[in-house]
Amino acid sequence: MPAELLTVNAQNPAGDVLRYAADFLSRGCVIGIPTDTIYGLAADPFNLAAVDEIFRVKGRPEARALPILVGSIEQAMILAREVPRNFIKLAEAFWPGALTIVVSASNRLPLKVTANTGRLAVRWPKSEVVTKLIEEFEGPLTGTSANISGFPACASAQQVMKQLGGRLPLVLDAGETGVSLASTIVELTEDEWVVAREGMIASAEIAKILE
Repeated sequence: MPAELLTVNAQNPAGDVLRYAADFLSRGCVIGIPTDTIYGLAADPFNLAAVDEIFRVKGRPEARALPILVGSIEQAMILAREVPRNFIKLAEAFWPGALTIVVSASNRLPLKVTANTGRLAVRWPKSEVVTKLIEEFEGPLTGTSANISGFPACASAQQVMKQLGGRLPLVLDAGETGVSLASTIVELTEDEWVVAREGMIASAEIAKILE
């Protein structure tokens, strides 16, 4: 059975659509969702069966951590074991937006989500669909890219359907994201920082905030 493709308004997502999607998440399903960068795979990061399903859907090695999407800075801080000073600086400067910040994970987050590293990759996307879906679900979501591991990232629901339509129950379609780049990833350890992947936000912009 191919995935159900459900249209959602990117700027003003309908409550009934979000409730419908959140019900899938509550039942441990993995669904395709639009973000402010590329389409992602959303699931409950505290449900290990759902986490296992993400790895199966993507064909992704379990040695790679799953990024987490949040709907506020406070929500991210609850998931972090320690919050370096630079975390607050970056979050206030670039969130909501295309920046993923890597910090030490709290014990609340299953170790498997961090690929047994104890490190958390977290982001608050500039997306009404994601933010309101998190509100409806009442918790953070996984945010790994919606593609088969090693295949191109998807900027539209049609691309997601082509790659993963037979592996997902639901894909939310908000049209083209207009972006083919992923988020920028910054790794933080105490006062040290490094850009692990340059994406939507240039390294120079990160340096300007932190230096």
